[in-house]
Amino acid sequence: MLQNFKKKFIGDKEFYQYVLLLAVPMIIQNAITSFVSFLDNIMVGQIGTEQMSGVAIVNQLMFVFNICIFGGVSGAGIFGTQFFGKGDYEGQKYTFRFKLYACLIIAGIALLLFGFADTQLISLYLSDNGSVGNIDLALTYGKQYLAIMMIGLIPFAISQTYINTIRETGQTLIPMIASLAAVFTNLVLDYAFIFGIGPIPAMGVQGAAAATVIARFIECFIVIIWTHTHTDKNKYIVGAYRSFHIPAPILKSIFKKGAPLMLNEMLWASGMAVIAQCYAVRGLEVVAAQNISSTITNLFNIVYIQLGGCISIVVGQLLGAGKIEEAKDADNKMIFFSVSCCAGVSVLMVLLGGLFPSIYNTEASIKALAETFIIISALVMPLCAFSHCAYFTLRSGGKTIVTFLFDSVYTWVLIIPFAFVLSRYTALSITLVFFLVQFTEIIKVILGFFMVRSGVWLQNIVDETQ
Repeated sequence: MLQNFKKKFIGDKEFYQYVLLLAVPMIIQNAITSFVSFLDNIMVGQIGTEQMSGVAIVNQLMFVFNICIFGGVSGAGIFGTQFFGKGDYEGQKYTFRFKLYACLIIAGIALLLFGFADTQLISLYLSDNGSVGNIDLALTYGKQYLAIMMIGLIPFAISQTYINTIRETGQTLIPMIASLAAVFTNLVLDYAFIFGIGPIPAMGVQGAAAATVIARFIECFIVIIWTHTHTDKNKYIVGAYRSFHIPAPILKSIFKKGAPLMLNEMLWASGMAVIAQCYAVRGLEVVAAQNISSTITNLFNIVYIQLGGCISIVVGQLLGAGKIEEAKDADNKMIFFSVSCCAGVSVLMVLLGGLFPSIYNTEASIKALAETFIIISALVMPLCAFSHCAYFTLRSGGKTIVTFLFDSVYTWVLIIPFAFVLSRYTALSITLVFFLVQFTEIIKVILGFFMVRSGVWLQNIVDETQ
């Protein structure tokens, strides 16, 4: 039995070397990004609770935008990965074009929405129910921060188009380097712009936004320049801008398979924002505590998030090459590896998580609440790791309708009504509400287990576009 278990779930040295070769640059890139976000959060938190809350609310809105961009590239990305695995660079070029168009459209819609409905969107997260903070000040700081952050939407959309396509080819080092340059710039400028240094005046939350926008432009320039100067490694980019054409069969396939995925990402992200709003009705201290806990949790979550992303690359390439059994075997091993890693990360997070809230310059009640949120998030992490891997497994085989039901429909039909009722119509503490909502993940794990085991995702989808 042990031998069969090892054969099914444990890979050899070469397997883990390949997985880590893909995952480590992505993990490092996102770890540094998350760490800088954490430091940025601390710097803003030193100014005051209202400033931190205003920025946290806007970042929740930016999270929805970022995930929508991710959805815009992911729909075509499942085809791009399989086209690359097949050696069809023309097909990959068409998916690149689609991603660029989709991301620019999403950025344009976001600019209109944030520009004309900034007050209404931020106010959704402000409530008088709490005992600390001034919601009018939080709204003012939030609007100041959002006005500058909007400048960075277009470069972010373009850079993600390039980064996603570069990763399809298995090259994760360059996006990491671009991210390193961006986050280093962000970190240095954060301190200078927020607090002021030398001739640079202290700009507070506006300074934090300006630093982020400049960093996004830098990341965008690096990936664009590298891609166009290394056409031997990025054959899809040759002639990518000579025409705007995408063949009808490919366009139809991307819409058929990709539209549910794009819609899923958008609905899931907006669903997370709605859940955060459900917590926010309990007061500004909950907004601040959730901001602290989510910033730290994101720092630890990168392990399972990036390992899950590797599944879409490894399994997607194998499926595109027609290696069905190899894809199934690799998927089993990668899921087990991801969940095992996250179990260890979860323990580390429980041990260290309580140290982080003390760094913030805010009320003791907020720090205590944040610490509890961190521990709960750590306990649920292994469950999230499995469901995340299940999602990317289904997606790699083009089962986008299934992933739509598994992810966003699940969120809107089950989690959101549950969180809405608990937060508004019960006297349960916010700690218990948070715990119950987070551990609905158990249901998703059960559903994901049976869907992955069924093997419905084991298919080559690029042959259908021919």
